[in-house]
Amino acid sequence: AMDGAPPPTSPSGLSAYVAVSQLLGLTLLGTTGAWLGRYRGGVAWHSPLQFNAHPLCMVLGMVFLQGDALLVYRVFRHEAKRSTKALHALLHGLALVIALVGIIAVFESHRAKGIPDMYSLHSWCGMATFVLYLLQWFLGCGFFLFPGASFSLRGWYKPQHIFFGITLFILSITSCLLGITEMLLFNISDSYSHFVPEGILANTLGVLLVAFGLVVGYVLTREEWKRPPLAEELALSMDFKTLTEGESPGGGS
Repeated sequence: AMDGAPPPTSPSGLSAYVAVSQLLGLTLLGTTGAWLGRYRGGVAWHSPLQFNAHPLCMVLGMVFLQGDALLVYRVFRHEAKRSTKALHALLHGLALVIALVGIIAVFESHRAKGIPDMYSLHSWCGMATFVLYLLQWFLGCGFFLFPGASFSLRGWYKPQHIFFGITLFILSITSCLLGITEMLLFNISDSYSHFVPEGILANTLGVLLVAFGLVVGYVLTREEWKRPPLAEELALSMDFKTLTEGESPGGGS
């Protein structure tokens, strides 16, 4: 950019929607903590309360952090592409670690209480989502973060990566909604239909999860809010294509 040029700005409305997404995300985390603390006794690892680490970790990792990782390319529009990629991968990796802690918590809690594993629809959807999310992370790192993949291979995989990224985010929220319902039916099945405070709070958490997903999804699908390639990125991309495909930058179409 030339000296004296105004700094680049975000498109109209983008900052507001991102701010709303973060407000919703923090609210759903607070609501999860309030539910577990007020009605389920809190969270403790080596105790009967170990199970409660599961919903907290899944909401934090598989919803909030995953959503923020998806927003990285919209928020950091004018930062170096490699730094943005690294942050994107780091947030997804942190989400995976936190989710793994949540999965360990539920398996250990079931073992201590003699409860069978992996029999419910929630557990099937949740485990499938986690495994696919882990695979998506490894493939994303292999194709985009580390050198080696050719330009044409990256170009082929990028649409798949974007599609499955949004799909896994939707599946994560869906699994959380199934988990909330299952937890309520286990704990307050006799009183749930009477609009008891715990049921209302948990239902509110479900609505917040859907709202967070909708706002993040809206930001991701607005075509004019996509991150534009910087001038140096276009040059590097052409150089990379030349090196990996053996094409001349000035070659025919």
